[in-house]
Amino acid sequence: MNADIVDLRDFYASRLGDACVRSLAMALGAVWKPIRDERLVGLGYVTPYLDRLTGESERTLAFMPAAQGAVNWPLGRPSLAALVHPAELPLGDASVDRILMVHALEFAEDPAEMLGEAWRVLAPGGRLVMVLPSRRGVWARFEHTPFGSGRPWSRPQATRLLRDTQFTPAGFSEALFFPPFRRERLLNFAGPWDRTGRRFWPMFAGAIVIEAVKLVYRGIPVTSRERSRIRAMRPVLVPQGTPSPALHLETRRPTP
Repeated sequence: MNADIVDLRDFYASRLGDACVRSLAMALGAVWKPIRDERLVGLGYVTPYLDRLTGESERTLAFMPAAQGAVNWPLGRPSLAALVHPAELPLGDASVDRILMVHALEFAEDPAEMLGEAWRVLAPGGRLVMVLPSRRGVWARFEHTPFGSGRPWSRPQATRLLRDTQFTPAGFSEALFFPPFRRERLLNFAGPWDRTGRRFWPMFAGAIVIEAVKLVYRGIPVTSRERSRIRAMRPVLVPQGTPSPALHLETRRPTP
């Protein structure tokens, strides 16, 4: 089930959403290596994080999946947001330096297809940063946050998918170590709880942050149908040997 743009907007406008942004911003800072004059694309619902990470970027775009919906961003300026299909991004090959995915991969019908499209538009050596709901965390068990919808991930699962789609994992971090409190007064303890959890129970984080680098030399995947077709085809250049004229040997009778 896809997250709805209205629910996402309302969540990040709440105190719980604000505490979530602070925790994830700290985790993103641990893996966010500076790229001077970078071309940055956010995919999913990324606007609360792009406001903190644009920095010295040359250009920043916010792409929101069609099944989710879109909102205008940034406020008070010409919009840099667009409604897209995650498997068909309106960008040329090797045209961006970094992609940030938040609330994107867990809702994808085909995660490998989404990452394959990210590989296409990233420049050689470009970086992909993903924020994913953690399978071990308590946030994936509560539906009043966006991290309780979609498919949660473990670090090994995400790592295997990245390698299968020709990315090299380069950095890991965690966030959301406090429970997703519903009561406003309990959110006063979100910051201290988050700092304590980061130190003492990192494996139970509510979200994992993974940075990966695009491999320049990418293999071309071959489907099972293509393999069967290749086996059925006969090679064109097959050494057949040079035809030789038959040798007629004259049989002589021995001389008496």
